[in-house]
Amino acid sequence: MIGSGRECSLGAPDAALFPANAQRQELDDHLTRALALAQQRVRAGSATPTVDIEVFGRELMSFDFATGRPLSELLEWSIGVLEHGVTHQTHPRYFGLFNPAPTFPAQCADRIVSSFNPQLASATTSPAAVALEAHVIRSVAQRVGFPPAAGGHFTAGGSEANYTGMLCALTRAHPAFASDGARAFPGQPVFYTSKECHGSWVKIAHQTGIGRSAAHLVLTDGRGRMSPAALEQAIAQDLAGGRVPFLIVATAGTSNAGMIDPLSACAELAARHGLWYHVDAAWGGAIVASERLRAAVAGLERADSATIDAHKWFATTMGCGMFIVRDPAALTAAFQVAASYMPSREQSLDPYMNSVQWSRRFLGLRLFLSLASAGWAGHAAHIERAVALTAWIRTELERRGWSVVNDSPLALLNVVPPAAVGDPRSVVARVLKSGRAWVSLARFEEQDVIRICVTHGETSAEDLAILVQALHPDPPASL
Repeated sequence: MIGSGRECSLGAPDAALFPANAQRQELDDHLTRALALAQQRVRAGSATPTVDIEVFGRELMSFDFATGRPLSELLEWSIGVLEHGVTHQTHPRYFGLFNPAPTFPAQCADRIVSSFNPQLASATTSPAAVALEAHVIRSVAQRVGFPPAAGGHFTAGGSEANYTGMLCALTRAHPAFASDGARAFPGQPVFYTSKECHGSWVKIAHQTGIGRSAAHLVLTDGRGRMSPAALEQAIAQDLAGGRVPFLIVATAGTSNAGMIDPLSACAELAARHGLWYHVDAAWGGAIVASERLRAAVAGLERADSATIDAHKWFATTMGCGMFIVRDPAALTAAFQVAASYMPSREQSLDPYMNSVQWSRRFLGLRLFLSLASAGWAGHAAHIERAVALTAWIRTELERRGWSVVNDSPLALLNVVPPAAVGDPRSVVARVLKSGRAWVSLARFEEQDVIRICVTHGETSAEDLAILVQALHPDPPASL
């Protein structure tokens, strides 16, 4: 028994789980080299998965976990699985969704955090980490144009951030919502967002208990942006019908087309009707880094709260969203809770008392290292370069007879090929099968389109030329 004066025999830690320092260093060095080589192969290879899923399934079934295997072999196997078994967002010809190749500082942050593994529920147990995240959030909020007292926190992603905004809006709309839920309202609570909004909003309505029918999807203006006239009409109809409007959500960078809702007009309507105003700027919000381009999101500074994902255009590693709020007291009202087992010296700083999550990874170091190393100017150059590359693609495709059907100031194109090349669905299928690039099929204003988004910070002119050739193959030479 420990402390009894008798000899204690606990046994050594499991060497596979807790290897000696020398072995850890050797494995870590090997992993660093192996990952670098794998990324070189990814960049030179297919952007799409090449795994034989049946063979992989048989390999996977061989892991019955009855006996252990050498970690060095498992590391090589795991790298191979990801090298061949996923769509490569780190490929320079990945022109897909909003998740780009991460910056090197963000990757370094992930390794540091994994080593120390702090718990960010409490400012008492992780004072430096909590303070660092709060500093980054304040810096982003002030860059957006929020007042100095603004706050917020990091999230697992945009869906959690949007969910947080919904809960803040509901709690402000009726204080009894915190204790009684939706039944506190005299009629059905409803909110408004564009029919081009992110699908998370419908799920969030379900999660909060107000029901999916509470999400009123407002018509667009024919160009992919929420119509202020249709929004005003929807609010009037709901008020006349005894429903309780509480929130307007505008989007700054729609998923399909990169369109930006009329942010200032939405702010005016929210103020007129006393509604919470949230801007879902998960992707487009990062444009505030660029002094030259930030006018595209004018009106964002008038929001009560906003979502900006660091793992999108700020290019950190995945799982790094942000929720920023004009008045941090709204978070306390929505999430305040007491727990005697939690050390809590300054309750206002404790993330578990001001956010959806309790236990949470230290996320903010990823964006901190990126901003601290490159500054706002470095991120502005990254964003402006993506917009310039997108303009080049547009010019080249239009020169070949393609139509660009969206008009986004961001780095996203919706294009339709000429009939001789094929329809959008068949062209996307052909490009993905080739593995030369990754693009996606989308819908814009009831029309099938090919969605092209510049995401990789190191995409080159040669990569753009390969993309255009994959989309629009040159005709065979005449014999």
